[in-house]
Amino acid sequence: MDNVSFINMENLNSLLMDNSEMSLFLDYYELTSGQANFDHGRNNRITEIYYFRKIPENLGGYMVAAGLEQIIDFIKNFRLSKEEAEWLKESSNGALSDDFLDYLQNFKFKGNINAVPEGTVVFPNEPIIAITGNSIDVQLFETYILSVMNFQTMVATKAARISYTSKGKPFLDFGARRAHGRDAAILSSRASYIGGAAGTALVSAAKELGISYSGTMPHKFIEERESELEAFREYAESFPNDAVLLIDTYDTLKGAQNACIVGNELRKKGYDLKGVRIDGGDILQLSRQVRRILDDNGFLNTKIIASSDLDEYQIDYFVKNNAPIDIYGVGTRLDTAANFNSISKKGGVSALGGVYKLVEEEENGVFIPKIKISSSDKTTLPFNKQIYRKSRNNFILEDVIDRPFIKEYKGYQRLLVPVIEDGKLVYDFPSLKEIKEYAEKELLSLPDKYKRLEDFEEFPVKIGRDILEAKNNIIQEKLNS
Repeated sequence: MDNVSFINMENLNSLLMDNSEMSLFLDYYELTSGQANFDHGRNNRITEIYYFRKIPENLGGYMVAAGLEQIIDFIKNFRLSKEEAEWLKESSNGALSDDFLDYLQNFKFKGNINAVPEGTVVFPNEPIIAITGNSIDVQLFETYILSVMNFQTMVATKAARISYTSKGKPFLDFGARRAHGRDAAILSSRASYIGGAAGTALVSAAKELGISYSGTMPHKFIEERESELEAFREYAESFPNDAVLLIDTYDTLKGAQNACIVGNELRKKGYDLKGVRIDGGDILQLSRQVRRILDDNGFLNTKIIASSDLDEYQIDYFVKNNAPIDIYGVGTRLDTAANFNSISKKGGVSALGGVYKLVEEEENGVFIPKIKISSSDKTTLPFNKQIYRKSRNNFILEDVIDRPFIKEYKGYQRLLVPVIEDGKLVYDFPSLKEIKEYAEKELLSLPDKYKRLEDFEEFPVKIGRDILEAKNNIIQEKLNS
């Protein structure tokens, strides 16, 4: 006993934040630059824009914007608590002044935010969120915006691609256990639902989001019994209306036969076998053999559910080969937005390189364009912007990135809408179901040639003349200075 150490349960820390602690979800340089601006009286109105420069490899030619609701919640509730201010003063060794920390404790965003609605199909370099306000204030949101928008947009896009390849067959989010943490699991359930998932396996996400949840049984449940048949019987006794049996623990085809035995027992009691799930092996061939067994035993309406490292590439393969699969359970590669082609085995880092950049600053009542020039592939576009979208016969044809309120784009749709004006929320946030329906409509409006998994065409996005001229003038001026 002398070598045994006892854990003090009072010292355990989940390290997971709630909303009251979110104001410190920022990188330290956002505070240091804010302090320096505060010291020198530099707090002009500026505009920063969230966008992405390119789409990750193996994620196609479009993205589905997601995460705005969480961003606005963060901004509306951002305010440093007294305890947080005291901790910052002590931990920074006084580098952050009392006056600046008071500013953060009394913080209230009074600027403007325009954004594309969640579920909107967007393309590289297009403004997704444009925030105008005091320089110190706008800078504070960068880390949270990038964290939430990059992740949810990636997952929503992955889900949209899965939905496209499944050709109307439903798929479920099974990925919480492989998501990168608790918050990521819930946000990925949300984003995957926006992108097309029918529901989730994660119960807490279902409760918080108001979406359906479902599941079958683990292999453990079967391994605990003397036989697979006994496990199926006990499960069916507990869930006669919703008996979905996992048939690949030992031998998938024998499992299908055992499922039919239990299905016949259910029928004698007035119920039916709802489904079977295959979670490994050669799913294409097994699904065909299992379908034959089910049909031969009269279970024509029993669904086959497939899971096991699925993604849009696998599902596309199954669909093109007429696999008799009714529902897909997609986990790891959905919730991590895996940038990976499971057929070619090629891929890269699973991350969307979204950025948040200064585009203009107000001086004497006039907004002056600002850009970053450091390298050709990272040069930014100046000025606050709007996306003008042209459509015909319910299909989108092209986008133009230009300054807001330009009258020449008659007949074009303006994608960014007012969300916050002078600090007041003016946008009526839709329900998650409405966002999902909007995303579905958006995706239907995008022609197939831009949605193909391979050999897709690049969607035409043009840059307005004023923006290009300002960019070129600034580059020339900086190079000559």
